[in-house]
Amino acid sequence: MGNLRDQIIYPHQTPAAGVTDADLTKLLDEVQLSYLIEREGGLDGTNDWNEILSGGEKQRIAMARLFYHKPEFAILDECTSAISLDVEHILYSKARELGVTLFTISHRASLFKFHEY
Repeated sequence: MGNLRDQIIYPHQTPAAGVTDADLTKLLDEVQLSYLIEREGGLDGTNDWNEILSGGEKQRIAMARLFYHKPEFAILDECTSAISLDVEHILYSKARELGVTLFTISHRASLFKFHEY
């Protein structure tokens, strides 16, 4: 349970200094989930997201969270198994653009090109 904003910034209680709702909306757009803002009543829309979101939507929310936090490294376990290949390419390209080093566990050969080893 929580609002849509909470799903992006977790485990933060409030957005990091300087991060606006416009920034969070942009993150949702980058993971192709901007439609959730209207569908679920804005960033303040509260739901049981485990019940509301599809598998692919959950995976894309997790990627939005990754982009929000911008860690140096991320271990991703089957993080795109419910996402189309074109969206997968967008997500992995964005992670590289942000400089996040990815360690991926996946059955998809399409992800090889995003890794050195």
